[in-house]
Amino acid sequence: MTPSTDTRNTTTWQRTWDVFWRFLLLGCTSFGGPAAHLGYFRTTFVVRLNWLSEEHYAHLLALSQFLPGPGSSQVGFAIGQHRAGLPGAIAAFIGFTLPSFLIMTAVAVTSLTATAAWVPGVIMGLKWLAVVVVLDAVTGMFARFCDAKATQAVALLSLATLVVWPGVGGQMLVLLVAAAWGAGRTARETGTVPDGTRGRVRWLSLTVFLLLAVLGLLGLPGSLWADFYQTGALVFGGGHVVLPLLQATVGDAISQDAFLLGYAVAQALPGPLFSLAAYLGALLQPETPLLGAALATLAIFLPGFLLLLAVRDYWQALLARPRISGAVSGINAAVVGLLMAALYQPVFLQGVQAPWQLAPVVIGVLLLRSQRVPLVLLVLGFALSGVLLDTLMP
Repeated sequence: MTPSTDTRNTTTWQRTWDVFWRFLLLGCTSFGGPAAHLGYFRTTFVVRLNWLSEEHYAHLLALSQFLPGPGSSQVGFAIGQHRAGLPGAIAAFIGFTLPSFLIMTAVAVTSLTATAAWVPGVIMGLKWLAVVVVLDAVTGMFARFCDAKATQAVALLSLATLVVWPGVGGQMLVLLVAAAWGAGRTARETGTVPDGTRGRVRWLSLTVFLLLAVLGLLGLPGSLWADFYQTGALVFGGGHVVLPLLQATVGDAISQDAFLLGYAVAQALPGPLFSLAAYLGALLQPETPLLGAALATLAIFLPGFLLLLAVRDYWQALLARPRISGAVSGINAAVVGLLMAALYQPVFLQGVQAPWQLAPVVIGVLLLRSQRVPLVLLVLGFALSGVLLDTLMP
């Protein structure tokens, strides 16, 4: 092995490790659901670390909106791939998912929930932090992608539509209309965004996706792997949209109370809501709960990741065409509207339930904008503030 090759491999593994521990930290601290996750990713990897540009990040957001699977996790997976290739993508997935996976599996095995008096205060404080992070993401992306009256109108109309018609139907409508509007405008020529996916990986990913889908439909219905894989392949919109599909998947095998308990715990945890699959997999396979949790988690995440690997290069190539780049500009504006709607409901309405709770949110916005306070300190500060104010305030 030549010294240059050895140096290159060392750099790849160093970057992979860097990707892993940064996403592990986010997996321990990124409360607030998918919209908040996108805010955390932008703050960490675009603003603080400069791993990718604002435009590249927006392209990944636009792509994730049209693929089935967990949107925020797909964006994290793509960031890891951009930083350190396929090993980095896998490291990002493991790091971001591992904390919630372990907790959800433990809850399933022990059938216990946290009942300490300080838990509601911690959750309240972290909900305030979610408001801060999503607000920062919305304002930053609005300034970057809605710099003209037309794109501002798209974002605000998307917001209004989703307030009146929340859910997947409304989301798909505003994205399709915004894409059609953008494609019809004169769009500037854009270059492709550098990408590390090789042709062999793309075709292998698509082949594996199709093969597993066919096997699930033809020969494996009723198996834990096939059921969760099909759920991951069919759910558009991610996050809370997966709930009815998972309910249909488990059927009568898990009681309604047990299912709702797992869903409530998953909502209170950092990391992806799709980690609910770990809880369900452990309950469905009680003899080997860790194996059941691992199979269900991998199966539900895998379809979205395989499709991302398969189509991402084509997506980047399409961005060089004026009409496609125009459609993406419309999608970006609509995504800003989607984040605005998420900021309103559920992030703000669930996080700020009394006028005095605006005070820590305002302080948090100022601290985050200063870029002098590490994210982990903000998490700890909001958690402690929540406990203290929950004790002092009625």
